[in-house]
Amino acid sequence: MSHSNASALEHPTYDYDVVRKFTIATVIWGIVGMAVGVLIAAYLTWPELNMVLGNAMNAFIGDSIGVDFRQFFHFGRLRPLHTNAVIFAFGGSALMATSFYVVQRTSQVRLAFAPLVPFVFWGWQLVILSAVITLPMGWTSSKEYAELEWPIDILITFVWVAYIAVFVGTIRRRKTKHIYVGNWFYLAFMIVIAILHLVNNAEIPVTIGKSYSAYAGTVDAMVQWWYGHNAVGFLLTAGFLGMMYYFVPKQAERPIYSYRLSIVHFWALISVYMWAGGHHLHYSTLPDWAQNAGMVMSLILLAPSWGGMINGMMTLSGAWHKLRTDPILRFLVVSLSFYGMSTFEGPMMSIKTVNALSHNTDWTIGHVHSGALGWVAMITIGSLYHMIPRLWGREAMWSTKLINVHFWLATVGTVFYIVAMWVNGIMQGLMWRAVSADGTLAYSFVQAVDRSFFGYALRTLGGAIFLVGMGLMAYNFWRTVKEPVTSEASANAAA
Repeated sequence: MSHSNASALEHPTYDYDVVRKFTIATVIWGIVGMAVGVLIAAYLTWPELNMVLGNAMNAFIGDSIGVDFRQFFHFGRLRPLHTNAVIFAFGGSALMATSFYVVQRTSQVRLAFAPLVPFVFWGWQLVILSAVITLPMGWTSSKEYAELEWPIDILITFVWVAYIAVFVGTIRRRKTKHIYVGNWFYLAFMIVIAILHLVNNAEIPVTIGKSYSAYAGTVDAMVQWWYGHNAVGFLLTAGFLGMMYYFVPKQAERPIYSYRLSIVHFWALISVYMWAGGHHLHYSTLPDWAQNAGMVMSLILLAPSWGGMINGMMTLSGAWHKLRTDPILRFLVVSLSFYGMSTFEGPMMSIKTVNALSHNTDWTIGHVHSGALGWVAMITIGSLYHMIPRLWGREAMWSTKLINVHFWLATVGTVFYIVAMWVNGIMQGLMWRAVSADGTLAYSFVQAVDRSFFGYALRTLGGAIFLVGMGLMAYNFWRTVKEPVTSEASANAAA
């Protein structure tokens, strides 16, 4: 690449280097995390696979060095690796990439505290690599979405403080009069995740790889699900709403439908979400008033959630015809549909009578993945497709046809996954509650597992289809970056 082309990639104002790095990391970790997800879905479909990889590794090298690899590839070790990879490696890298991109373009300044910027990227990648190593080894705090042990928790704290410092510093030096609403959502996600991390991960170290929670019993459960639900609420919802409020209007080439509604959406969402975690502990030792408060707040949460979804959808007023030819916009709009669906389903499942049927069934898994695949992954994919040509100074993605194929693979894969889990979950709940005339259970647990086989197989297929789409995205990404840079494209990227 000539010197003129290389310099053309750099906007005179914006620092795109770290955004490019986080974009690459997002695609790589997305494929890794989803591949592990497909593998463990296959484990649940065909349990004998739990030993196949371990046995193969033992035959290849394990027996000669005296290491039993079966423990590293077992479902119990890989499941937390999957959740951490898709939430924090894929989702976290996506949020860092887009937040650094959006805050610069809406503030019209470069990132603040330049020496901290590479630390945020490489520190976060070190966190992820530490998880890849320690979780298969069984080093875990056993807390959902907070499994990483105390040395890694300390590293996360330093990286996160640096991340917030860069973001806030950039906003403080902005050249625009107001702070764009997307940055409000990004900042709320950063601050709340910091608080959640510090409180829930309070622990007493015993060894380098083992610690015990500072809390016990019911208090520990309450703190954990205050953390667990708000990790969903602020990382997987508020953060990605920041993404939505920038990339949907930009791709649609329309102003946000109602800026006033976006502000109301922000304050209503962050005011209510923090109180909803108790619905994870229905029918437990948590006091009834706390369970009921979680349920009521979850139901109230429907209003701001749908307010945001409607605001995003109505932004396409006068631009719906673009969906015929723009698969990137389709990703963004369909993600909003899944956001609306999953934020309706969640409050309904928090109602105690519904929860009595759904709890501990595959219905919960379907609900989580309608949000994770349908909302989080698809809004991320659409945003990345929007950013990539601009970051690398290209006219457009290498192949619009591949984006279109990716869209249908992602949509079909998500629908297969969640429908399979919905059917399985309702069936399991009904079977577990069924009683015979004499009051004994009509079905054993094993019978419910046996009846779930088809749903598990369909879930594996749906996940595999989604993963193929991610592979096509990586190929399209690579071919786009390989294309020669044109002066016109570079000018467009800088605009």
